Amino acid sequence: MLPSRKQIRLSCHDYSSPGAYFVTICTHEKRCILSDITVGAIHESPAEVRLTEAGRCVQNVLEILPMRYPNLAVDKYVIMPNHVHLLLQITKERAIRESPLQLQENAPPRKQVRSLLDMAIGFLKMNSSKQIHIHRPDLTVWQRSYHDHVIRNENDYRKIWNYIDTNPARWRDDCFFIG
Repeated sequence: MLPSRKQIRLSCHDYSSPGAYFVTICTHEKRCILSDITVGAIHESPAEVRLTEAGRCVQNVLEILPMRYPNLAVDKYVIMPNHVHLLLQITKERAIRESPLQLQENAPPRKQVRSLLDMAIGFLKMNSSKQIHIHRPDLTVWQRSYHDHVIRNENDYRKIWNYIDTNPARWRDDCFFIG
């Protein structure tokens, strides 16, 4: 029997409701396959992020995400070597809810559907993996699930925007850094 996974989403929050969300998606085993970062000599100096072929595949899918989900905007993102940070905005509640890949047995009705945020992240992971597998068919690209943070106010939004913006310059100090 498989161990039960820890619930990582806010149980009382509808992840299809309008608002801003900070999402982090990690690569499988935190492998550095998405980009290379060159950081200048001064700690806060501009950093150069050079996307790998896999990173360009992720970027391609990120760019079409708002076309696939018109109620979703990608406000900011950064593709780090082994993770992606996204600042997403759900602009209005979607009219149609899609069914999940697997229904949760005995779950209340609102748990019987996948949220817009979950569908968008699933679309990003699935379609970028498909593109990457054209050149590297044996590569497991993504770690299961993702981390999210519901942005609560303008100050929180600005802090996260700045965090994403400055993340490459702080790569060596990042909790995901593998040297």
